[in-house]
Amino acid sequence: MAKTTFIGLGVMGGPMAGHLARAGHDVAVYNRSEEKARDWAQKNRGRTYSSVGNAVDGADIVFSCVGNDRDLREVFEAAAPRMRKGAIFVDHTTASAEIARELAASAEERGLGFLDAPVSGGQAGAEAGKLSVMAGGDASTFAEAEPIMRAYAANVTLVGPAGSGQLAKMVNQICIAGVVQGLAEGLHFAKRADLDIEKVIAAISKGAAQSWQMENRWKTMVEGRFDFGFAVDWMRKDLGLVLEEAERNGAKLELVKLIDDYYADVQAMGGRRWDTSSLIARLEAPKR
Repeated sequence: MAKTTFIGLGVMGGPMAGHLARAGHDVAVYNRSEEKARDWAQKNRGRTYSSVGNAVDGADIVFSCVGNDRDLREVFEAAAPRMRKGAIFVDHTTASAEIARELAASAEERGLGFLDAPVSGGQAGAEAGKLSVMAGGDASTFAEAEPIMRAYAANVTLVGPAGSGQLAKMVNQICIAGVVQGLAEGLHFAKRADLDIEKVIAAISKGAAQSWQMENRWKTMVEGRFDFGFAVDWMRKDLGLVLEEAERNGAKLELVKLIDDYYADVQAMGGRRWDTSSLIARLEAPKR
């Protein structure tokens, strides 16, 4: 069993840290909101700390799941000086490939391992311990960390060197955005055509149109319920990272640009915290 620290106890990090504790690992946690850390400790076996430095003392592996590049850099710079030589920093934040490469280089200079390891599967996957992890970094570092990540992940893949995990997560978000918009338009069309949507889904959901989004979101989309899952604000942050990277590598992402604009429309409708499946709400909003 490993001595671990988990930094960031949001809707993803909290359940992930909980799975580490239930797997028998020694878990220390830190969260910017101390109240959330105390709530976590009441439900799980672990220790809470009021500073990043104290939380990471003596840890074999430090995990982070925070908001953005700035948050990640701040957490890493607080943690790294207190981490023992040979320890590993595994970041599960969805961030830029640039900061992943920057922190990997900094970690190497300090004698630390580093993996950029964003996840897919959403809050439901985190709670069920069935996330998919896409990692970038050194193969030996990955080999050491991978069995521990299995506490909350059904699939853990080393994609390539530092930054590759973040780039793979961008591919993930590109694919999801297109699928959600296609599903939204399909359901909107079915309603306008006065079809029995449940029968339509029964007919097409086992064929080529099948997707996780269709299986898990069609009903709530039709009902106009968007109060769960991955928020529109978060998706726009992720698509912003995608479009910035595309500017650098020359990728043509015409659909992503369009759907990012659609999500901006949803935000303007008051849907900043709605689930990403709320793209259908934009289609069904009264014309102004």
